[in-house]
Parts: sequence; structure tokens; C-alpha cells
Amino acid sequence: MDSRVRLYASACFYYSGLVSVARWWARRSRPHLTIVYYHQAAQGNLRNHWLYLRRHYHIVPLEIALEALKAGSQRQMQGSDRRPLLAVTFDDGYYDNYTQAYSLARELQIPFTIFLIPGYIESGNAFWWATRLLRHAQVDSAMFEEQSYNLREPEERKALALMIDARFSECASASAREQLLASLSTLLALPASFKLKGSPASLLSWEQVRQMEESGWVSYGAHTMYHPDLRNLTDPAEAQREVVPCRAVLEEKLGHPVRLFAYPFGGVGEHGPGAVKLAGYEWAMTTQSGVNDIHCDPHLLFRRNMDGGKHWLIAAAETAGIWSFFSRLKKGSVIAQS
Repeated sequence: MDSRVRLYASACFYYSGLVSVARWWARRSRPHLTIVYYHQAAQGNLRNHWLYLRRHYHIVPLEIALEALKAGSQRQMQGSDRRPLLAVTFDDGYYDNYTQAYSLARELQIPFTIFLIPGYIESGNAFWWATRLLRHAQVDSAMFEEQSYNLREPEERKALALMIDARFSECASASAREQLLASLSTLLALPASFKLKGSPASLLSWEQVRQMEESGWVSYGAHTMYHPDLRNLTDPAEAQREVVPCRAVLEEKLGHPVRLFAYPFGGVGEHGPGAVKLAGYEWAMTTQSGVNDIHCDPHLLFRRNMDGGKHWLIAAAETAGIWSFFSRLKKGSVIAQS
């Protein structure tokens, strides 16, 4: 749907009172939790989103909210605050989570959880950029700086992504970066239709991670060691190598248990939930839209996407579940016609 049409429709939902009705209905229904997620804090209208959410939702740290939901004590935790329960999350651990989301969280007193990728915190500044290139590669192997990489092997793909990231960080000018990208396009036989959007974004450092946690406004979960799409891992041992050590590394760095996990790209895969359970995580987040109640699978929890520079009116409608409702109606109509 065109963004302008979506904004107009969301405005109609909001000013007609439909969003308020949805929130009212949520208050009357059985205890539930809405979880929203972002990636980069700089991409969007975060302040407007959070001002709206703070006004209409009871925002609590994710782990505390899940504990209450698990115990069926959400009503007791809310007390006289009858607003729907909501938790805020970020995936990947970008630097702007520190420079922008963190300062805004302290100002507005909004807690949030970041799902970290420890394999890249110290060694990679632009993992998303490098791994995206490799996802679109049309070759099975590549020779980069006199080293051959088998792109069918996850470990070698990671190694090449790190090398690409390191070389990009060394580029001193825009022309140097363009030359590197052109050479990589040829090396990886990238399709002509492939367009790389945006620039590499820096990630958090461990010092920043600890500083935010000490404030009490930021908590953490795991997001695998190197951010693979678990749907592409056919060997359960590969999934375990991404999921299990991630928890151990984070617990060593943070000095306390890590019980939360988020699937990269929201992809669960055949072996993802099994690896998550083996690692001992108590809860795991997908990117499937929906709300969570006591009957939800704790390792397949729902979240609503707030990325993409959405206007706060669109965010209001999506948080209330209105767009999801119409999506279900559309799917039902298609099924009925088939």
C-alpha cells in the first residue's frame, strides 16, 4: 500500500476513535503483552512514537512484563494503571541506540531491551552491509585479498564478511568506498537489479552496553553470534553454534544471566526453537505481528514492527493491531475465493 494512503487511513482510524476502541477492547480482554521492535533509532520518528506510546500504554521492561504474563499476574502488576501493557525492543545493537534511543529513554523514562550480536560488537562496524552483499552473491566461492572463501560454508561466509567490513572501514573517501563496492559487485556476481540502500552503520561497544545497563533503562537479550538467517541452516549443529555460545558470551560480558533471545530476520527455521531451548533461553521473539498472552509459546513470541520512519499515526494503528486485523481479513478473503 502506498505510504500516503496508509497514513491517510491511519489518520482516519485514529481521529474516528477506532484506535481508542481497540485500546479499550485490549484493556477488557484477558491479560496480554504487546512488544514493538525497532532497529536503528535514527531511522524514524522515535520521539513522536514514544510520546504516543507513553501516553496510551503502560511500558515496562520486557523481562519483567514476560514474568508477569507467565505468572498470570499482569493485572496485579499494573495496579491502578489500566493501560495495555507494552515493551520496547531493538534488534542488532546499532550505535544510534546509544546516541539517540538511550538519551530519549532517560528523558521520557521509557525502558527498552536490545538484542545483541556479540560476534560483531568488537570486530565489525558494518555487519549488515557486508552480510547483505553475501546474501545476494551469485557465486559459490570468492577470492578476496589472495584468500579463497567457500560461500557455502557459514564460517567462511562470516570470515569474508569481517574482511569486507574491515576494508570498508579503511576507506578514506566516498570514491574509495564506491570502488570497493564496484569490485565486490564483480567478485560476487551481484545481480544488476541489486541496490544497496544506506551506508554501513556502526555497532555498540561493550563499554556503551555496560553504561546503558547501569542506568537501569536498558536491558539485553541475545541475537545469535553472527546474525545468520536460521531458516537457511539445515544442520541443527550450525544453529546451535550460533545460538548457544551467544548466551555464554553475553553472560560473561554482562555478569548476569541472559534469558531473552530474538531470531535474526524473525526467521525461526526448522532448528531455531530447538537450539534456543537447548541454550536455556526462557523467551524468544519472532517478527510475526500479534499480541502475546499466557497461552503463547514462550519461544515463538509476537512483535509489532515500528521501523521505516513510520508516522506516529501509523504506529498508533499498528500498535493497536488495526492493520493486522485488516491483513487477516484480506487473507481470509483470498482463501475464501480460492
